[in-house]
Amino acid sequence: MRMAFGIVSLLVALAVVGMVIKKQLAATRTAIPVLQPAAGASEPVNVRQQSQQVQEQYRKALEGALQQARPMPEDDK
Repeated sequence: MRMAFGIVSLLVALAVVGMVIKKQLAATRTAIPVLQPAAGASEPVNVRQQSQQVQEQYRKALEGALQQARPMPEDDK
């Protein structure tokens, strides 16, 4: 009786672990959305052009951030 109870509980635990693993694997197979190019941007033909396009976008964003004036703290003296 004790051995049968041990085997049954082992099978139940194995079934629970199997269900959890199945759910985890199903979650990792979901589709990842693909980033769409910005409006008006030309579609890159190869990796080099895509890399240059990303570098250009980063450079423009960095220059835009550097052009913004830094807020000056008000002195209450």
